[in-house]
Amino acid sequence: MTEKKHIHSHAIVEPGASIGTATNVWAFAHVLGGARIGAECNICDHVFIENDVVLGDRVTVKCGVQLWDGITIGDDVFIGPNATFANDKFPRSKQYLAQVARTSIRRGASIGAGAVILPGIVIAEDAMVGAGAVVTKNVPPHAIVVGNPARVVGYTNASPNTVQGLLLGTAASSEFTKDGAPSHVNGVRLYKFPLIKDIRGSLSVGEFQKEIPFDAARYFLVFDVPSKELRGEHAHHACHQFLICVHGSCAVVADDGNVRQEYMLDAPNLGIYLPPLTWGVQYKYSPDAVLLVFASHVYDADDYIRDYSDFLRIAASLSGADPVSSPIEQKK
Repeated sequence: MTEKKHIHSHAIVEPGASIGTATNVWAFAHVLGGARIGAECNICDHVFIENDVVLGDRVTVKCGVQLWDGITIGDDVFIGPNATFANDKFPRSKQYLAQVARTSIRRGASIGAGAVILPGIVIAEDAMVGAGAVVTKNVPPHAIVVGNPARVVGYTNASPNTVQGLLLGTAASSEFTKDGAPSHVNGVRLYKFPLIKDIRGSLSVGEFQKEIPFDAARYFLVFDVPSKELRGEHAHHACHQFLICVHGSCAVVADDGNVRQEYMLDAPNLGIYLPPLTWGVQYKYSPDAVLLVFASHVYDADDYIRDYSDFLRIAASLSGADPVSSPIEQKK
């Protein structure tokens, strides 16, 4: 028998509001008539939900949260106590917007206690917003953000590794070929190049089609990056890339749509190969970081996949998997 929704006797649910099966609305919550709330949600004490608000299924909204017009909440979202949402960047008393900014909290995301979400923000799938964070711009899929303003400090389901640690004990640590050393992400390879030191200085060298498994058509350098900023956030249809942090350090996140891993490049003789259809992100740049990237193709805007959802669909179509139920999504 399907469990019925439960509306507490001290809750106010205005006529016209849609409340899904097995959803609980607890004491002193107030839901206006235009709101739509999915199944198996938990709306805790002292929550206010305005008219133009949509909640998916299995959403938890803890005490003291107000959801104003223009907010859409996906399935399986958690919103911690006293999280604050805004829908007007420049509010004035008795002055009303013709159209409010739209805010979207996508499937599987979590918002920590006391976080502040500015208007028009997208918090993407499986992202994690830390308690007290002030979110001023969009949060990428699976990102962990903290602070004021919020910045990315990690990714869910991406355990950190150093390239040295993954190379330790592999054949590649003593013999470097174009095959490199395997990582956990499909096709991604890790390299440790020879490092020659003497009184005149140090030298590291690699050869294309040997250590670097393609011929480069171009290179580019990334430097002077504020440590809080992200680079990359895309995949390629055809282009191969090889990354070496020739000065300082930065972290590289690689994702094949099924497995995600983070690697720290912190020496000039360490490199990582990203094949096509690998979602790549670089962040945690040290102030002195200089990242050298070799690419197999000249620049072509049409070769980029910039939307993570599109990337998942393309990766799944090639593997025959369901992008909605990939192992990454199942781990939430």
